[in-house]
Amino acid sequence: MAKSNKKQALGRGLSALLQDTSDGVSSASDKNAAKIVGSIIELNIQSIEVNPFQPRTHFNEESIKELAASIKELGIIQPITVRKLSGNNFQLVSGERRFRASMLVGLETIPAYVRIANDQEMLEMALVENIQRKDLDPIEVALSYQRLIDEIKLTQDKLSQRVGKKRSTVTNYLRLLKLDPIIQTGMRDGFISMGHGRALINIDDTDAQLAIYKNVLHDKLSVRQTELLVKQSKNPTSKETISKAIHPTFVKENIDSFNQFFGNNVSIKISGKNKGNISIPFSSKEDFIRIKNLLK
Repeated sequence: MAKSNKKQALGRGLSALLQDTSDGVSSASDKNAAKIVGSIIELNIQSIEVNPFQPRTHFNEESIKELAASIKELGIIQPITVRKLSGNNFQLVSGERRFRASMLVGLETIPAYVRIANDQEMLEMALVENIQRKDLDPIEVALSYQRLIDEIKLTQDKLSQRVGKKRSTVTNYLRLLKLDPIIQTGMRDGFISMGHGRALINIDDTDAQLAIYKNVLHDKLSVRQTELLVKQSKNPTSKETISKAIHPTFVKENIDSFNQFFGNNVSIKISGKNKGNISIPFSSKEDFIRIKNLLK
């Protein structure tokens, strides 16, 4: 029982500490800052405002609902991170999905890790932390890199060090912003990959870019096929090159049947008009015999 009372007293102590010291703390050097910064405190969810520097612009509503259901069942497993504003007001640094899901559930308080930062530090923290996320699309990453360069005044070398990426990787992302906005949207919506985008960047003319983009979507071209199509557009005499990569309609319509019949992904290479080779992979002696028996 004594242990329980002690725990309750500690909880009241944190709340009291926040109320008593919060108003005078606006920087890490202020008196009592050490008592707040670095603490994980249950904050009133209404005292937290969203992060205006949030580089992420797309939030999947269905995934937010799924997270909300999990929070309702298990609670908040990982605290959000906030920065201290004036009075008892706070601003999100990271954890907006958790924050949105908690609001959806109707929670009144949320555990938060408290930090103090100025606007520039806030922007940098938000951008760098979000860049590390695996679910950002390539354009969101590219825009975050560009904001770090423009607003934090980082060079590409400094930026690559700050985010832990090779400079060539940073450059490849930034180049995506040269694509036509329609193509950028297609990448954000998952119609094409970053590899497709990198291939299309090599076309300077916007109309030509869009024409090839439409071909990529219509024919469901791979990155390699897109690269060859771009190469052909820049060198129209190399028609044979692209013909080797793009399967004619009669192949596309039947390749799934081949794969299902043999139980493996069959490789088909086109060597000329309506000509080519079929390669059937096998993974073991038994697999080889199985395929042989299918051909009897």
